[in-house]
Amino acid sequence: MNANIKDKVVIITGASSGLGEATARHLGALGAKLVLGARRADRLDTLVTEITAAGGQAIAVATDVARRDDVEALVAKGVERFGRVDVLVNNAGTMPLSPMAKLMVDEWDRTIDVNIKGVLYGVAAVLPRFAAQGSGHVINVASVAGIKVFAGMGTVYSATKFAVRALTEGLRAEAPEGVRTTIISPGAVNSELKTHSSDAETSAAVQAWYEANEIPADSVARAIAYAIEQPANVDISEVVLRPVAQEF
Repeated sequence: MNANIKDKVVIITGASSGLGEATARHLGALGAKLVLGARRADRLDTLVTEITAAGGQAIAVATDVARRDDVEALVAKGVERFGRVDVLVNNAGTMPLSPMAKLMVDEWDRTIDVNIKGVLYGVAAVLPRFAAQGSGHVINVASVAGIKVFAGMGTVYSATKFAVRALTEGLRAEAPEGVRTTIISPGAVNSELKTHSSDAETSAAVQAWYEANEIPADSVARAIAYAIEQPANVDISEVVLRPVAQEF
């Protein structure tokens, strides 16, 4: 166990699969106290059972990050159970890709609601608590698509991840004393994101590309742990990681 992670109360959104699940398992093994949020309560409950059986501490809270009340309740239940909150991992995300000309406007709306508003709702829920205790850490999971526009099928998705980049940098500048911020920008990592596209042509292309390039989700979990485990006066502001084989 790592002394700078052990007993820290860590909230993870999107914890029922992919990067969130991998991060929960990794941090749980390092001694963190976990507050896990996602829409699929059954999968969260199973994950909590497994982490607890392995000697970890975790609770599950059904959460849709596009609903501010859900996110506020997630944080409140974490504080109720563990007495405080130290880290928020804003991981929940969606990636329904398609060319803009196909006008998947409902999917654009949901992408904005989850990928931008969900991050902001998380920040709103923890920032007053972090300011009051003089410490805290916001970790926002973005994407390499927030560094270079994923034109052709991922323009709207890229726009949301560029927004996360701007929000994270602005929060870093504005954050109360003692509060750290990190943006994690993964490339092709094994998760359910590759299955989110309802447009059949785009979906087939995305899944083939991922299967040719992707690295395991615990690659990101280790990066998140690295940011958390630093001494309190060290801020890992940004981590970009991608498969060696990935050009984009």
